[in-house]
Amino acid sequence: MWIDITQTLTNDIAHWPGDEPFRFEFSATKEETGSVNIGSISTSTHIGTHMDAPFHFDDDGIKIDEIDVNKLIGEATLIEILDQDIITADTLKNYDIKGSIIMIKTKEQANAHIFPQNVPVLNEEAIKYLSSIGVCVFGIDVASVDDIDSKTLNNHHAFNRYNIINIENLLLEHVSSGYYDFIGLPLNIKGADGSPIRAVINKKGEF
Repeated sequence: MWIDITQTLTNDIAHWPGDEPFRFEFSATKEETGSVNIGSISTSTHIGTHMDAPFHFDDDGIKIDEIDVNKLIGEATLIEILDQDIITADTLKNYDIKGSIIMIKTKEQANAHIFPQNVPVLNEEAIKYLSSIGVCVFGIDVASVDDIDSKTLNNHHAFNRYNIINIENLLLEHVSSGYYDFIGLPLNIKGADGSPIRAVINKKGEF
């Protein structure tokens, strides 16, 4: 059975300070048109569960529509690393990571309506290690792969150097560690720096 691990987009979902918040409204109703309801949305491309394109932080990076979708469908490992500010390569080596996609659950309960002040992050050796074992997609259940107040975005750049696409704000509170099939696809927006995604998983086995 496929499990949805996507934050629900609502008009009160937390957004990055300074970014455009998510807004859904009906531009026309069936009562008005006589036939259909028509909705409209406005949003930052980095709202809720979303994928960063390298162009987000590098003017020479590829855009969201240039990411190979074959990388975004495949075998995944979900691990839990709770209560650690820095996730190291030594920590990751304690897990039997299989497949080209890894997801890290860092908290037992998510609150999509509160923007965090701090998030756990990997160090560069951990990113390098993931690349060395064949990981090409990294997902985490917080708003950024860098410190919230970072201006240099060192981890975003490191993931890109090691050819790993990063996904942020996965909803993992209701799923357990193990091996999964994963699908997480962005909108095909020409020239975009990122996109909300719909991510789903199907459990294949336990550790």
